[in-house]
Amino acid sequence: MASPGPQSREQSTSQPAPACLECHTNPDLSITFPSGERLPLYVDTEAFEESVHGGRLSCDACHPAQTRYPHPPLQVADHRDYILGYYQVCGRCHFENYAKTLDSVHYTVLTAGRKEAPTCADCHSSHDVTRPDEPRSRIAKRCGTCHEAIYEEYAGSVHGDALLGQGNRDVPVCTDCHGVHEIRSPEKPAFRLGSVDVCAQCHSDKERMEKYGISTNVLKSYLDDFHGKTFTFYKGQSTQVWPETPVCTDCHGVHDIVSVDSPDSPVLKENLLPTCRRCHADAGPNFPSAWLSHYEPSVSRAPLVFGARWFYRLLIPFIIGGLLLHIALDVWRLARNR
Repeated sequence: MASPGPQSREQSTSQPAPACLECHTNPDLSITFPSGERLPLYVDTEAFEESVHGGRLSCDACHPAQTRYPHPPLQVADHRDYILGYYQVCGRCHFENYAKTLDSVHYTVLTAGRKEAPTCADCHSSHDVTRPDEPRSRIAKRCGTCHEAIYEEYAGSVHGDALLGQGNRDVPVCTDCHGVHEIRSPEKPAFRLGSVDVCAQCHSDKERMEKYGISTNVLKSYLDDFHGKTFTFYKGQSTQVWPETPVCTDCHGVHDIVSVDSPDSPVLKENLLPTCRRCHADAGPNFPSAWLSHYEPSVSRAPLVFGARWFYRLLIPFIIGGLLLHIALDVWRLARNR
């Protein structure tokens, strides 16, 4: 990746340089790369002043080589190389976040030769950088510029509808599940092993779930059943082992998650058999009946299981108590006979 110019270690904290604006407030100013692509050089000063950098940085903070005039020629072939050349410039101020991107799936793709992989400016823009979560929906829309099909699925999901349609900030966006700068590959075992905890961050939050009447027992009930026990075993072994046992997304969906009461929900009773057959191909019609969902057994829900559980809760203490009483009486008898 060619750099647009040498980098300066000094950081400016002033307004945009007046000398730069003499030219760069001209809407017709532009350059043409060897590839034939045209790059407008106009700077909207009002947008810059309203950005997070407005009043903090001057032009030479990011464009140290262009402070000399005439400007030195650009050593890049096209617009994309020009953007990639500024990747490390952001790291001079935001080194911690820059370092995280080096472990991301985006950087892995970039180093493999795919120059379209996003860098800082692709997600945050350049002169008009604003807070990425104001509004919060901006995060999902920004990711959607590259991941269009996934964005469409998300927009139609219960999460996407709440965020994009209602402005609800309680629902997750892309970065809540995938990470921000250290975006992880969902195709790796470590991501799958961590996916249950990702879902639990929200669905175990009692205060948040009470707003929507959603049970917070989902994680406990999952970890208590056969699938969860198997998952816990795999998780304790190695982050390099892909667990075949189902996790949340296998039953509920990934980006297209819908309400459990929706007619299209894969965990609705009427739709549960096809969902089970994704793993259990020979499952019979009564197979899903063995699953109690994420609810604790009660008199109204699974009364037989509820009754059997309480039967043993009473029976076992009674047997153990009777055994201890028997031993105590026998010891008392022996002591009295002596």
